[in-house]
Amino acid sequence: MMAANQKLLITLLLIVLGMFGFGFALVPLYDVFCEITGINGKTNSEAVSASAVVDEQRLVTVEFVTHIRNDMPWQFEPVVQRMQVHPGKTTQVAFRATNLSGNDTIGQAIPSVSPGQGALYFSKIECFCFNHQPLPAGETAEMGLVFFVDPELPEEIQTLTLSYTLYNITDVVAEQG
Repeated sequence: MMAANQKLLITLLLIVLGMFGFGFALVPLYDVFCEITGINGKTNSEAVSASAVVDEQRLVTVEFVTHIRNDMPWQFEPVVQRMQVHPGKTTQVAFRATNLSGNDTIGQAIPSVSPGQGALYFSKIECFCFNHQPLPAGETAEMGLVFFVDPELPEEIQTLTLSYTLYNITDVVAEQG
């Protein structure tokens, strides 16, 4: 009976270790899956070619949406809610953030593009989301975004929505520092 219990215990421990390892492997697998399928709105991170041809015959609407996590004491909004762009043309827009608290805080914006298939054709050249955004108490800052819609964007996609969720990472940065 004791040998059977030991065998069961070893089997259960191996299952737990296997599940733990599988959990770690899921993160890179998920990133690869999202990159291939365009699910989760992950944008194209490849460098944009300066020799891209601008499609003057086509206009794509790009909408800008912002969300703020509950623990983030900022006001955060796009300066322009929507715009029409020619695929292939580099475009610049700004987002405005105001720290409404009495403390210096650090934010981090996480982007998402929908529809997911369109994310493969949306490239950020420069983005405030690439870095932490420190903002002193009571201050306002404009944060820039330079982007490019690939002319290969499928014709049936006429509108892309770029959404940013802003997180308060002040405590995380303080712990690392």
